[in-house]
Amino acid sequence: MISQDIDVAVIGGGPAGLAAAIKVKEVGLDKVVIIERGEYLGGLLDQCIHNGFGLFYFNEDLTGPEYGRRFIEKANDLGVESLLKTMVVRLLPDRKIAISNDKGFTYLSPKAIILAMGCRERSRESLSIPGTRPAGIFTAGTAQRYVNIEGYIPGREVVVLGSGDVGMIMARRLTLEGVKVKAIVEVLPYVGGLIRNEVQCLHDFDIPILLQHTVTEIRGQERVEAVTIAKVDKDWNPIAGTERMIQCDTLLVSAGLIPENELSRMAGIALDPVTQGPVVDENMQSSAAGIFAAGNVVHVNDLVDNVSWEGEAAGASAAKFALGKAMVKKVRIRLKAGENIRYIVPQTIARGEEIVLSVRVKEPAEHVRLNVGELRSQGMRAVKPSEMVKVSLSSKEWEKMGSGVDELLVTCESRRG
Repeated sequence: MISQDIDVAVIGGGPAGLAAAIKVKEVGLDKVVIIERGEYLGGLLDQCIHNGFGLFYFNEDLTGPEYGRRFIEKANDLGVESLLKTMVVRLLPDRKIAISNDKGFTYLSPKAIILAMGCRERSRESLSIPGTRPAGIFTAGTAQRYVNIEGYIPGREVVVLGSGDVGMIMARRLTLEGVKVKAIVEVLPYVGGLIRNEVQCLHDFDIPILLQHTVTEIRGQERVEAVTIAKVDKDWNPIAGTERMIQCDTLLVSAGLIPENELSRMAGIALDPVTQGPVVDENMQSSAAGIFAAGNVVHVNDLVDNVSWEGEAAGASAAKFALGKAMVKKVRIRLKAGENIRYIVPQTIARGEEIVLSVRVKEPAEHVRLNVGELRSQGMRAVKPSEMVKVSLSSKEWEKMGSGVDELLVTCESRRG
């Protein structure tokens, strides 16, 4: 075993990890290592051949591979070291990392760590759909890899369970390949993904979506032959008598993403029960000193542009920590989710700091006012759970808050009536 002393270790080579490593290098630190379990950098961007990436970060409309390539080339130009096909098998609170690859088992001792492991899809098993276990059941992301990377069409008659962005994008992609997408089945009363994907992927291709429905049974022995769907009540329970069968040979599951936080738990890092990611402060630092986190491992973002910006923020903070620059201790303010707010990231902030908050609402609403305590109130025409709301707090706005306050209530209230 070889122990290596490095400045910053970045776990994960996707968009968050790449942006973080680049920022650490730009600050001036030399020993920066990305640890990536895959064969190449970029995460899942290579299989995302559709456009819509970089609209805000680069002010350009790029495909996933184009977006990823810009960061990979910059990381290479700056001399960021990458350990590919390398697994992190142990992460300790004192920032010791055990890795394993074809060269053996190694311990790393970074001065700071950035968690950028991304997220994974919910499977059929996590949804507990009854029925047989035939071939022809895929997560939407797996189907995306098969079609865009492997050149394999998973089926000819498809039902998609869930209206997440990848599910809608794959419904369009398969339609372009001559596949019949019979329906997208969504348990919620509204589409779960971005409005642009609802329009460009479903409406523009006349793909039907059945809201407030779910799959209640999968039929078939060797291969999927059909699925039974039913309407659901307000508690998502199937309504008796509304069942009907749709003939198909493939079921794609697009029912949400889960941050990959096995390593975070191993290190004893506090996790938010709502986001299922690390609780972070305005520096993107977790509850473990010197361990930072960014991107979809913290919370599932709506746009890759936001993932990259979070990576940069974590990279700048990790570099500062690795250089031994003490982060000034200020009065901590906890952010609390109030009316129609699902979560806020970061969860705690330092009083007086200029900060951009990422806010998710619980339900779609129109003509609302988003409030951050008495510091800020902004009117909005509409909000939707799938689209992140960004709220900026300036140093001047902090002057409105009296002393002794240690909590800010964030609400999204109706402006009508």
